[in-house]
Amino acid sequence: MNQSTFEAAAPALRLQGVGRRFGALQAVADVDLEVPQGERRAILGPNGAGKTTLFNVVTGDYPVSAGTVSLFGEDVTHLSPQLRTRRGLGRTYQTVLLFGGLSVEDNLYLATRGVGGGHFSIIRPGARDRDRARAIDLAETIGLAGVTGRLVSQLAHGQLRQLELGMALASEPRLLMLDEPAAGLSPGERQSLSRLLAGLPRSITVVLIEHDMDVALAAADRVTVMHQGRVIADGTPGEISADATVQSIYLGHGRG
Repeated sequence: MNQSTFEAAAPALRLQGVGRRFGALQAVADVDLEVPQGERRAILGPNGAGKTTLFNVVTGDYPVSAGTVSLFGEDVTHLSPQLRTRRGLGRTYQTVLLFGGLSVEDNLYLATRGVGGGHFSIIRPGARDRDRARAIDLAETIGLAGVTGRLVSQLAHGQLRQLELGMALASEPRLLMLDEPAAGLSPGERQSLSRLLAGLPRSITVVLIEHDMDVALAAADRVTVMHQGRVIADGTPGEISADATVQSIYLGHGRG
């Protein structure tokens, strides 16, 4: 099997026996997970289930305490977050990380320029600059074409989430990981986010974590449920919504 065939057959993400400890606290334990290329996977669980810790292990923000992490068939367990980004990994965070004093277009421009490294300069780019054009295209993709000149500090919360997604897309990721993208959104903003995610090409694999079951089930082809740091269920949205164990966990912790 040649390299290109291997990459095509390999899952976008594979976790084998992944664990993460913080002193005596076992935040994530023995997680096995495989996400095929092109899939929309939701990782669901109540607050404290270990979802964000698992994301941080995948992205390299936290080193593993046990197990291996592979992206598109390559073991990246010991690679830095920057090198994982170059392997095709993009992500968002629970807390929006943006430049509030700059415009929407400038945020997207900086994200685009930063992808390759070594591209920053004190010379203001012209209107025909390639990265500037890419920023405008990204604004269109995320539904912010009408507010490219607006300061980020003036945006509504839903628009901030849209912009954060655009920043993650600037690296042209093959695997996009979204950390509770619907957090704090109104019902209308959640619908807009769902449409935006549905419009992403299947060349991008999407893994999102949520504690809101309704959002997760609507967005996903397949759902993995975590509780107390472990995977306790995996299946289609229909299977998960009917799972008695999952229902018990959510009734015990509350939903929302």
